[in-house]
Amino acid sequence: MTVVAPAQTHGAPLSRTETLTQTANLSSAAPSGAAPSSAAPSGAAKDRKAQARLWAERLADYKTPVARRSIGQLASTLLPLAGLVAAMGYALEVGYWLSLLLAIPAALFLTRLFVLQHDCGHGSFFKEDWANNLVGRCLSVFTVTPYEVWRRDHAIHHATSGNLDKRGTGDINTLTVREYLALSRWQRFLYRAYRHPLVLFGIGPTVLFMWKFRFPLSGQERDVKAWISVLSTNVMIGGGLTLFMLAFGALQVLMIWAPVVILAATIGIWLFYVQHQFENVYWRKQKEWDFHEAAIEGCSFYDLPRWLHWITGYIGYHHVHHLASRVPNYRLRDCHLAIQDFHKVAKLGIWESFATVKLSLIDEDNQRMIGFRDLRAAA
Repeated sequence: MTVVAPAQTHGAPLSRTETLTQTANLSSAAPSGAAPSSAAPSGAAKDRKAQARLWAERLADYKTPVARRSIGQLASTLLPLAGLVAAMGYALEVGYWLSLLLAIPAALFLTRLFVLQHDCGHGSFFKEDWANNLVGRCLSVFTVTPYEVWRRDHAIHHATSGNLDKRGTGDINTLTVREYLALSRWQRFLYRAYRHPLVLFGIGPTVLFMWKFRFPLSGQERDVKAWISVLSTNVMIGGGLTLFMLAFGALQVLMIWAPVVILAATIGIWLFYVQHQFENVYWRKQKEWDFHEAAIEGCSFYDLPRWLHWITGYIGYHHVHHLASRVPNYRLRDCHLAIQDFHKVAKLGIWESFATVKLSLIDEDNQRMIGFRDLRAAA
């Protein structure tokens, strides 16, 4: 799923070679660039890594997109979304409360649309790259996300997920216990504020999608391609909004579309958070980090009702997605069911997932995430 506020790329902009390398890491279920462990792993660790690689090989049969199913997903998402938005417009005559009520299912379909754009960014929605990029760029106008900028950051996220030495790009800002204790009081206050649920799931998504994504992300200010991606997306968004405002009125359009985008952004951030922020999530230093192990142990299986899996594009099967990102969303469930051992990954139900909001720090010594209240015991 998407990047969380604020997603950043530190340092100088990536060169073309570096960008292609990161994209290759994203596209492969078993990238050759995955860092091997320089420390001598235990027999159990070797077995886990070998098993994860074997799973990745078994998933190869599921990687071929089916154009008919992809087009069907677009139709079954765009048409209901358009219908709900139109119904929100008519509902204004009854009362804004009814329009806001309809914004909830509309936001769910917009979230689903983002997952389809997400598949395009992975090259898994269609066989042809041009088709993936064309559809991805078009959908990015609805999701108010600069496609190229997001795709590059998300590739880095996949290539570094769970790596303590490579945090900061396309992920949630998460400190270790030692890093937090080394901060000044003011810095601790800022970090606590950032991790507060009202900021992380309230203010944060709005700031990210409405403001941060309107400019190149940090470290990309001199990247021409980043500027082209951002500005072209902004122009298309502005053009679309202008046409609808001329037809239906500026206030009416904002009253209808803004709540849908903001709610969808919040849902997307929540899904991303739950997929990577749970108690026994995988975090390792570079010398111990393994791509396949991070995919299986660093991503949760968000066990949702069947209809919610459908409307969120099966992104809850996140362990499968990180192990083989070229598998289309509509085949992730099949992969999960095909490999019995996948049923043993970290599983979170809806009610269980709410408990993860208290987790804010990485306890390296015990290889788990803890909350601020647990800090004294961990320190």
